[in-house]
Amino acid sequence: MARKLWIMLVLLFALGVGIASAQDAKTVIQNAQKAMGDVNSIQYTGSGKMGGLGQNWSPTVTWHQTTVTAYTKTIDYASRSSKEELTRTQMNPPDHGGEAPFAGEQKQVNMVSGQYAWNQPGAQPQPALAAADERQLQIWLTPHGFLKAAAENNATAKAGKDAGQKVTVLTFMAGKNKVTGDVDAKGMVTKVETWIPNTVLGDMLVETTYSDYKDFSGVKFPSHIVQKQGGWTTLDLNVTDAKANVMNASLQVPDAVRSATPPPVRVASTKVADGVWFLGGGSHNSVLIEFKDYVAVVEGPLDENRSIAVIAEVKNLVPNKPIKYLINTHHHFDHSGGVRTYVAEGATIITNEANKGFYEKAWASPRTLMPDKLSQTPNKKATFITYKDKYVLTDENRSLELRKVENDNHNAFIGYGYLPKEKILIEADDFTPPAPNAPPMAPVALGFANNFFDNLQRLKLDVVTITPLHGNVAQWSEFPKAIGKAGD
Repeated sequence: MARKLWIMLVLLFALGVGIASAQDAKTVIQNAQKAMGDVNSIQYTGSGKMGGLGQNWSPTVTWHQTTVTAYTKTIDYASRSSKEELTRTQMNPPDHGGEAPFAGEQKQVNMVSGQYAWNQPGAQPQPALAAADERQLQIWLTPHGFLKAAAENNATAKAGKDAGQKVTVLTFMAGKNKVTGDVDAKGMVTKVETWIPNTVLGDMLVETTYSDYKDFSGVKFPSHIVQKQGGWTTLDLNVTDAKANVMNASLQVPDAVRSATPPPVRVASTKVADGVWFLGGGSHNSVLIEFKDYVAVVEGPLDENRSIAVIAEVKNLVPNKPIKYLINTHHHFDHSGGVRTYVAEGATIITNEANKGFYEKAWASPRTLMPDKLSQTPNKKATFITYKDKYVLTDENRSLELRKVENDNHNAFIGYGYLPKEKILIEADDFTPPAPNAPPMAPVALGFANNFFDNLQRLKLDVVTITPLHGNVAQWSEFPKAIGKAGD
């Protein structure tokens, strides 16, 4: 009898704690909304810096930074819509010796309304639903949006500390995304965290801090916002103005966006020499090289969908030989997002020695939000062959020379491939052959190309054909012509 009574008391206590926690959360949210202002929409403007996720000079330094000269974001919470307008320029001097892939001024307009995401001008639909998911989630990571989402999703509350100060930590699920946030003693939201899927980093932490709150015409809003993704800054914004209730209707979704369907992954293969194929058909390319007993693929870009399609084409072109090696030119996420698929396929990864530790750490992260083939075979481990300056893959049929680009200002450890027998160059990012009648190369891209050209000249490599990992196959003569060295 005593035991039953004890169990009932424990259950009642637990139930009471749960009810108290829910009531505490509701009270915290209501008090914070009263302190900050419960708005239907918000528009804030400012300037600062942005970091390019997955784009850094080496795996151990912050993302490439650009200067944001103008920034405005308008959010309508009721319709789950937002419009982000920004103008950014290349930072001068470049951070950490590396440069972003564009120069001059760049304007962007990023939109989301419900399940639809698109960019302007041209109302270009995003290539994947993930863009809409992330932009939608960003609405609920703003201070006022966080409180609204916490109220709608039955947040729980607990006491916590941040930088030595007492805070209340609210936690809830926004769909499949866990969201936590700190509310300080004044009722201000000071930090919000969540996790989103990333092809390289897995369940990637997104952490946003809000500080220096000011009163903007009766609404409290932070004058300093810092967001980090993957541990490094993607936005550092100094807010100069904030306005409430300036947008009371959802964004009009263009018909082109409503009717758009994600394009299928397309792989177009072109034979450039016996046993060598250029695998294009998208924004990023790969190269297939056949050896006596196996094949090697240069580059596994973008994501698993792209890699699955490329692997299928490889098996169609060379059906009786295994993919023994995947050669990775550099760690930038658009060039490494599909590498794990080759690990699942059983391939050994060949890359610069500076990348190995980064991949091992990143690939050990949980992948609950977007499981891939490798995460579904947890006993399969990645194997690596690494090189510092040069590595040669060879058999009785052919040789493939892999070299690091010296003094590269885009990526410190970027590599390229050279087939001496076939006189074929395989390279990424440093030279993208321009289309006919295209404008001249941008200054930053021209700097990459000039340095790469000098690398090749020093080694006296005899190149006839260029198979770039962006763009189309080109003849060597197009390279010096594009960089103004046709007479060299």
